[in-house]
Amino acid sequence: MTEEYDYLFKIVLIGDSAVGKSNLLLRYTRNEFNVESQATIGVEFATRTIQYDGKTIKAQIWDTAGQDRYRAITSAYYRGAVGALLVYDISNRDSFENCDRWLRELKEHADPSVQILMAGNKCDLRHLRNVSTEEARTFAQHHNLSFIETSALHSTNVEAAFQTIIQEIYKNVVKPSPPDNGGGGPDQHNKKGTGEVVDIEKPAKKEGDCNC
Repeated sequence: MTEEYDYLFKIVLIGDSAVGKSNLLLRYTRNEFNVESQATIGVEFATRTIQYDGKTIKAQIWDTAGQDRYRAITSAYYRGAVGALLVYDISNRDSFENCDRWLRELKEHADPSVQILMAGNKCDLRHLRNVSTEEARTFAQHHNLSFIETSALHSTNVEAAFQTIIQEIYKNVVKPSPPDNGGGGPDQHNKKGTGEVVDIEKPAKKEGDCNC
């Protein structure tokens, strides 16, 4: 049977290889963790359908390869994305410093209004931390990004991270009804059951607050 939904949001996971993108996706969509996870080759995706504000929202989440040799392949998959999780590893300073590069690539290939949440993953490795929460939060605020720290291993803030980005996308899709001109109401962007990706028209205002 064809699954019905009110909105379909394409969300991409970006960041260096081995920061835990695949396990964040696995934890969110299946509540599982793979200790022997291998580097993603090309692009993979999974879906999860949730209820929010009385609507059925299907999140189509794409896990992009972090290695340089796959960059040409994955860049095409930014198209149509309305949300992105920019992931780094709190114990790997290089993965944090490369966030600038990932942001540039995202803005080059994605819609300017794409909603972005920055996630410092592997917060269970506190004894190996190389990026402070304060430094990462400052970076996120500077780039007008939402921010959270997660652990796919312990399932810490994983649900909250995806819920936050989905809600930010949704708030930009649902707009007040225009004057009565026969143009429909607040659900005029509804793409129920069509499989189309909803385009965001305006960027959200982000305060960059940590949701840890």
